[in-house]
Amino acid sequence: VQLQASGGGLVQPGGSLRLSCTASGFTANYYNIAWFRQAPGKEREGVSFITAGFGDTYYADSVKGRFTITRDNAKNTAYLQMNSLKTEDTAVYYCAAAQFLVTAEWGSWTAYEYWGKGTLVTVSS
Repeated sequence: VQLQASGGGLVQPGGSLRLSCTASGFTANYYNIAWFRQAPGKEREGVSFITAGFGDTYYADSVKGRFTITRDNAKNTAYLQMNSLKTEDTAVYYCAAAQFLVTAEWGSWTAYEYWGKGTLVTVSS
C-alpha cells in the first residue's frame, strides 16, 4: 500500500504548480484524500480535502480561490492545482488517505491511515 506524491519544485510568486498523488495497492476511489503541508518550524496543516464518492471538496482559508483539488478514479490519482502561489505557500506537501473520516475532522492529520512521502514546493523569486 503506497501513496506517491510528486510535482513539487521551484516557482516564482504568482506562478502555478500541479501536484499529483498516485495510490497503489488499494483502490483510492473508496478513500477520502487530503493534501497537507508543513513549512519549516511550523505544524503540519490541512490544505485541501476531497471525499470519496461524491467528491465534495474543502479548503483551508489560506488557499481558497487559488488551489483546486480533483481526483481521477480511473488513474487512482488525486491532484492539487496550485495557482497564484505565494512565498508563504513554501512547504513540503503530503497527500494522505482515509477510508472513514468525519468530514469536520479533515484537517486533523491523525485521522489518516496512509501517507505519501512529501514533495517540496518552493515559491521564491
